[in-house]
Amino acid sequence: MDRIAIIGCGGSGKTTIARRLGTTLDVPVTHLDVAYYDNEWNTLPKEKFAALQEELVAADRWVIDGNYASTMPIRLERADTVIFLDLSPLACLWGVAQRRLRHGGGQNDQTGVYDRITWNFITYVRNYRRTMAPRVRSLIAEYADHAQVHVVKSRHAANALTTRIESGSI
Repeated sequence: MDRIAIIGCGGSGKTTIARRLGTTLDVPVTHLDVAYYDNEWNTLPKEKFAALQEELVAADRWVIDGNYASTMPIRLERADTVIFLDLSPLACLWGVAQRRLRHGGGQNDQTGVYDRITWNFITYVRNYRRTMAPRVRSLIAEYADHAQVHVVKSRHAANALTTRIESGSI
């Protein structure tokens, strides 16, 4: 496990798992939200965002968390491990609420991720499994057929998978 792509809805736990695996495996971690958004919620131009990911995945070892379907093939083609956090909308909304309570919104000092909750974001989370997850599954099938793919459906299963990876049993 040298190149791990962690994908999933907002609030699914991508950042938490990425931090844990990065520490355990001593691998650099990139949170794509940090790369894509600045402190004022401005976005990086799409070409620059794609080029940045091309640079990141050229490294021998990495953990990258984020969804961003338009550039997902860049990560999936190079990943040797894909973790797709396919949690229920309720679990993800709960994760969003917990993150807000923990960090109070704004810039998270631990990860650099800027937390901004809008009605559009809540709608995206609520509809992710119906609208986005099928696209993610299709992208994984098309671009990551060489990788070890783990589809995780609950926080308990995500923690169990992460623990197995940390213990070296995967």
